[in-house]
Amino acid sequence: MGSAAAYALSLRGKRVLGLEQFSPAHALGSSHGESRIIRQAYFEDPAYVPLVLRAYELWEGLEREAGDDLLSLTGGLMLGSESGELVARSVRSARSHDLPHEVLDHRELRRRFPALAPAPHTVALYERRAGFVRPERSVMAHLSRASELGADLRFEEPVTRWEAAPSGDRVEVEPPKGTYEAERLVICAGAWAPELLTDLGLPLEVERQVMYWFEPGGGVEPFLPERFPIFIWEPDDGNMFYAFPAVDGGETVKAAFYRAGGVPCTPRTIDREVREGEISRLRGYLSEHVPALAGRCVDARACMYTNTPDLDFVLAPHPEFEAVAVAAGFSGHGYKFCTVVGEILADLATEGSTEHPIGLFSPARFAPEPRDAATGNVRDATGG
Repeated sequence: MGSAAAYALSLRGKRVLGLEQFSPAHALGSSHGESRIIRQAYFEDPAYVPLVLRAYELWEGLEREAGDDLLSLTGGLMLGSESGELVARSVRSARSHDLPHEVLDHRELRRRFPALAPAPHTVALYERRAGFVRPERSVMAHLSRASELGADLRFEEPVTRWEAAPSGDRVEVEPPKGTYEAERLVICAGAWAPELLTDLGLPLEVERQVMYWFEPGGGVEPFLPERFPIFIWEPDDGNMFYAFPAVDGGETVKAAFYRAGGVPCTPRTIDREVREGEISRLRGYLSEHVPALAGRCVDARACMYTNTPDLDFVLAPHPEFEAVAVAAGFSGHGYKFCTVVGEILADLATEGSTEHPIGLFSPARFAPEPRDAATGNVRDATGG
């Protein structure tokens, strides 16, 4: 999100200083692992759909500018029971925004996607415009374009403190090498947001998740992008998992759980070692639902989700300091929105507001409800 914001602000002719505590496109946060799903029929909430549609436009524009293949549309499946959260809410989202889609039964799924083994009660929403984004290459594209447009990007400079004047005309940030002063500040701290945004009291929880790369037992051909779409699958026990096609000529296929098995952590305490028991657990789901994929695990890497209680983002002006905009709590489903989040943050930094619908993401939703001092009861809007 920070690289996208630096690019969007540079594109508007602003003088931009970008500070990053690690190297460019590093593997210590939440933006690594070769691929991230992008989809339109958003089961989390239909309110996300206008944002993701704009994100697609901006991804395609960035591809043209960077001359790189950042977005691959392979089609996508949301699989499960007809009444399950994933399928039912994906269909609701598609219908409410008139998105092109199909609903497929288990017979049609087996015919069109023979690598899958759906049970008779399994159905799926299929959308042709789903696919994946390449996160490391996309971060580098945003950084490269920002730099070409004049941004001063500095790495290995962690920010330990920031301060904003109540008047709204000055901010300071303090890395170890000194203090920088500017008119506006955009904070995109990922899993480090709980440390840099303590004043907001956001109920953020950082969670360890693992990505796995499996070697298909019968070879990679059934999992090539022209034959195999991205998917998210909600099995009967509710432990959603997902997978990609083989990416960029590779011989392995990436798969992972979507939230299931997450372990609370911090960026300092995250366990980056992946154990055989974790691998075996996911392999068990693959054996049942995508049998040819349940081969040898070639690689596994930990990453971090930074979750809000409702799993919606925090994306807003700072409620106390008008010179500060914050982006946090992307809850494991934010990367596809990277381009439009950058545009929104540029709006907030330059105009103080945005025309994009971001009311869902206000930090005010976490504020304690006012209570009567005498009774302890929650007061209504009129103070009664």
